[in-house]
Amino acid sequence: MTVITMVGLGEAGRLIGEGLARAGARVQGHDPFVSLSDTPIVQRSELEDAITGAEVVISLVGPSAAEEVAARVLPLLPASAVYADLNTLSPGEKSAIGALAADSGVPFADVAVMAPVPRAGSRTPLLAAGTGAEAFTTQLSPLGTPVRAVSREAGDAAARKLLRSVFMKGLAALIIESLDAADAAGAEEEIRDQIAAELGEGGRDLVDRLVEGTRQHAGRRVHEMEAAADYLAELDVERPVTEATLTHLRRLSA
Repeated sequence: MTVITMVGLGEAGRLIGEGLARAGARVQGHDPFVSLSDTPIVQRSELEDAITGAEVVISLVGPSAAEEVAARVLPLLPASAVYADLNTLSPGEKSAIGALAADSGVPFADVAVMAPVPRAGSRTPLLAAGTGAEAFTTQLSPLGTPVRAVSREAGDAAARKLLRSVFMKGLAALIIESLDAADAAGAEEEIRDQIAAELGEGGRDLVDRLVEGTRQHAGRRVHEMEAAADYLAELDVERPVTEATLTHLRRLSA
C-alpha cells in the first residue's frame, strides 16, 4: 500500500487525498488550519508525524507558503521519498524548491494541475517535471491519477500550466466581458447561446464553469496570471491580453 502525505488540506488537498485513499493508498494529512471529519485521510496534528513513512509527500499549501513549507519538510525526508509540489507557482519558484530538494538529496516533482480539482478529485490530469517526476508518475498512476512526466527539469510543468492559463483565463475574461455587455443590452441569453455554440459540444457547461469559477476564485487566479505575465516577460513575448486578463481578475477579486 502506497503511503502518501498531503501537506495542506484545503479543498484541493482534501479532494485529492480522499480520492487517493479510496483508490487504495494510505493517506496521511497535516494542516494546522483545517480539521476534517468523516474522511479516509488520517489527519496528524504534528507535521513530523504526518510525513513518517511517506513514500510521496504532496504539498498543496498555497503559493505564498510553498517554499517555506518545502524548506521545513525536505530535511525530514529520506532519499527514497518523493516531494511533489502541486501549488500554482512560476517556473522559477518551482526551480527554487527543486534546488532545496537537491540539497536534501530528495527527488522533486514539479506538478502542474491541469484542470479544476473539484471536477475530478484525484483523477484530475497532472503534468510532472523534475528529478522525481517519473517516480511520482509511477506511484500515482496505479491509483487512477492521470499523470504525465514531461522532463527532469523542475519548472517545466509549471511553465506548461502557465502557457495554458494564458488561453483559459483570457477566454474566461472575454466571455464574462461579452456577457456583461450583452446583459446591459438585454441580450444575455442570446449571446450566451451563441458563445456556447461556437465552443462545440459541452459549450454551455464550459461557459458556465468559466464564468462561475472565475468569479468565485478570482483572488486565487490573480497570482496565477501574475506568474504567467512574468513568464511571458522572461520569454520576451508581448502580452497585452494577459495584462488585460490580470486587470480583469484584480477587479473581480476586489
